[in-house]
Amino acid sequence: MAMSRFFYSLLLYLLMPLVLLYLAGRSLKERAYRQRWKERFGFGTRQLPSQPVWLHAASVGEVQAAAPLVRALQRERPDLPLLITTTTPAGSGRVRALFGESVGHCYLPFDLPGAVRRFLRQVRPRLAIVMETELWPNLFHALAARRTPILIANARLSPGSLKRYRRLPRLIRATLACVDTIAAQSPRDAERYAALGAEPRQLVTTGNVKFDLALPVGLRGQGRALRADFGRDRPVWIAASTHGGEEELVLAAHRRLLERWSRLLLVLVPRHPDRFERVAELCRAEGFALACRSRGEPAAAAQVYLGDTMGELMMLYAASDVAFVGGSLVPVGGHNLLEPAALGLAPLSGPQLFNFEEIAQLLKEARALTVVEDAAALAEQVAALLADAEARLAAGARARQVVEENRGALGRTLELVDALLRQT
Repeated sequence: MAMSRFFYSLLLYLLMPLVLLYLAGRSLKERAYRQRWKERFGFGTRQLPSQPVWLHAASVGEVQAAAPLVRALQRERPDLPLLITTTTPAGSGRVRALFGESVGHCYLPFDLPGAVRRFLRQVRPRLAIVMETELWPNLFHALAARRTPILIANARLSPGSLKRYRRLPRLIRATLACVDTIAAQSPRDAERYAALGAEPRQLVTTGNVKFDLALPVGLRGQGRALRADFGRDRPVWIAASTHGGEEELVLAAHRRLLERWSRLLLVLVPRHPDRFERVAELCRAEGFALACRSRGEPAAAAQVYLGDTMGELMMLYAASDVAFVGGSLVPVGGHNLLEPAALGLAPLSGPQLFNFEEIAQLLKEARALTVVEDAAALAEQVAALLADAEARLAAGARARQVVEENRGALGRTLELVDALLRQT
């Protein structure tokens, strides 16, 4: 087992120049990638809390999923210092937006033996909580050597991830052996972890903590205020967390819809900040009147309102009548369908939902999710919902009911955290 990890580490060292070139390339488009490189090698961590409960959430989606857990820990165990690591600047920004200075924060170092050793020597975590799907052989081995418990919380494993991990069976089996508890989102996720080598004693099915989403106080009021700024008696639909190749389809659908509702507003929210300007240029090139939220531009005369800010997606949902959730008309695997559902919006999505299989199935069974295949079908379904307010509100109520009926994963996860902390 040690030999497979040796070759894994050797490969990482050999690939590191390419990784650094990639980061440098990203930094040309997103300035934040130029900063804090020391943290990625395990340096610059002396100001972090010592012996914290450490939670790793790779990027924005994982940070959002972790938020209820972090807030619950802050509320129930205020004596415990908390550290959150991410791998992307967008995730880092979301941590600071949600929690400010109430938690420690840095980037997770690369999974190089030296970087991991430096990081853990400074931080000395009491417990490591890894969100969803992050298996790092050197990191997990080093934590196990220090007798630091590891919890994979809200654990999911898509068919694609299972296939990729299976290419390195001995390495992944040894990595999973370091884990104390895998809190799977669903029985299907637990089965996939078992197929990788997880033991039955490690596996617990807790449900998905994303169902425990708590709407911020005043969110609906903020949505109503923004809606008033859009214009009186104006229909609004949102396309959220979109990716390259998807905005073109959304805009094509919007063009069709404008033939029927000339004052219809599309709120378009790309997934990644480094694409905001590119999407703005696309909207202008397609001939749409555009207003950008980041610039404070009024939406009254706009046909497309670009949500080019971070941390405001829920408010933008709250200002909309119909919601399409992106990453699903392109092979990304979809994004969080529960955010609009919690607000009483029955989501639309494309068919690429492999990252949200269980959630999508529950919403389909409740007749609260509509799957579309292309721009024409998207326009048709948005039109149907805009034209029938009674059906739209009923579907939204069913979506919200799905969220309410599946809460509870947070409490079960907190019980696991408490049990592991008692071991330290």
